Amino acid sequence: MRKIIILFGPPGIGKGTVGKSLSELLGFPIISIGDLLRENVKKSTSIGVKAEAFMKKGELVPDDIVFEALNDRIQQEDAINGFLLDGFPRNMNQARMFEKTIDENDRVVVLNFVAPDSVLIERLSLRRICRNCGAIYHLKHMPPKKEGICDICGGPLIQREDDTPQVIARRLDVFRSETEPLLEYYGGKHRVLTVSAADNRENILRRIEGLTLWV
Repeated sequence: MRKIIILFGPPGIGKGTVGKSLSELLGFPIISIGDLLRENVKKSTSIGVKAEAFMKKGELVPDDIVFEALNDRIQQEDAINGFLLDGFPRNMNQARMFEKTIDENDRVVVLNFVAPDSVLIERLSLRRICRNCGAIYHLKHMPPKKEGICDICGGPLIQREDDTPQVIARRLDVFRSETEPLLEYYGGKHRVLTVSAADNRENILRRIEGLTLWV
């Protein structure tokens, strides 16, 4: 029986940050679709070659390629007992594809993180990422020890192009139109637990720890 947690919520809600802590707590890998695709591209796998052709054009990687990468990853030994998903599924087609990989004995929980738009926009607009190692910082809540420099590897910190307020607003609109409807779909299939994510990681984790994830 695998235990699967789908981290669900809009951009900036903290899925990656909270997911990393949950991964360590539960002993399951967290699978970020964005990181997974970039890793395949870096290693020049057959999946990476196909994905890169779209990524270079700034286009979304087709669902079948995304699913191929995910399906390959969840077959690996560290995911046998369970895993967390960050950034998948993003639409109904992906959700239906993923359902085909789930066994009737698997236990699936959807953690639905919620927070006001104002919180999300502040988080993303003040987020900085290390160009070299990918470490994530927040200028207000988790700043680096030295301005503009990664604590871990000394690399430069950058702001992603899609972390500007104007682009963030568009990303939130896309989430609400394409991804948020999945909550109704999952509500009829798996447990959906809503968690307030408007404050810090420690409080969010305490709320999750107070929930009965699997029954």
